[in-house]
Amino acid sequence: MPGIELSHILIAIGFMTALGLMLSGILAVANRKLWVYEDPRIDEIEELLPSTNCGACGTAGCRPFAEALIRGELKPAQCTVNSRDAAEEIADYLGVDAGDVVKKVARLACAGGAHVARNKAHYDGLESCRAAAVVSGGPKRCAWGCIGLADCAEVCDQQAIHMNQFGLPVVDPAKCTACNDCVEICPKGLFSLQPVDRQLWVACKNLLHGDEAENDCEVACTACEKCAVDAPDGLIQIRNNLAVIDYSKNHLASPTAMERCPTGAIVWLEQEQPIRGKEAKRVIRKQALPIR
Repeated sequence: MPGIELSHILIAIGFMTALGLMLSGILAVANRKLWVYEDPRIDEIEELLPSTNCGACGTAGCRPFAEALIRGELKPAQCTVNSRDAAEEIADYLGVDAGDVVKKVARLACAGGAHVARNKAHYDGLESCRAAAVVSGGPKRCAWGCIGLADCAEVCDQQAIHMNQFGLPVVDPAKCTACNDCVEICPKGLFSLQPVDRQLWVACKNLLHGDEAENDCEVACTACEKCAVDAPDGLIQIRNNLAVIDYSKNHLASPTAMERCPTGAIVWLEQEQPIRGKEAKRVIRKQALPIR
């Protein structure tokens, strides 16, 4: 009957209206009870950050870094991508000190390019350091040496790494954000993040001794101990046939410690450019060494 059908429709409409009002009321109460205040300064600070989300500051990205700045847990200068002027602008906005953080960069503990390091075999496979490392540790005779297939350059979102003519990664310190990606991807563990004020650097991880090390790579550390003798007491020690620098004594470091290094394995860095000692052999070869 038409009258009964209309009443059913009206009841349904009334029920749905009541249900809608009840649910909207519940949502309104929940919104009021569960609402979390977010400091509007977070958005302002995030706008002043580089939006790289690299994680070098120790947080998951630029917004978490902005939130940490608001809470006073970090300093603006801990964003190593931003310029000093940008850090000061954030500090002025928050009314805090910008902080004084020494910039970190990725460094490679190897100088064994194709012109100085010998290969034991020709590698013909997937163009990846990780893949090559699975095959007998890679093609180089030095088991600790850089394989040179550019995994680190490919993973670097900042394009801070390029491969030189001898198949070695070169880091651009101006672009490097110390994000740690190259550290994690290198199958030989050759990269590490280092403060730029650590200027004395061992560009080698070879653990062989003397002629054995030098036969594999002409710029390998041979554990001759000259650097340890010439350095202030305790600054450099020879461990497992490799020179190791104690950076807790970095204030004692000077170029003197590397002047007599015969292979140039230990260097002094000026704006991340290596300077070798007076007694280091000069490598003028421009072509790759033969396989043997």
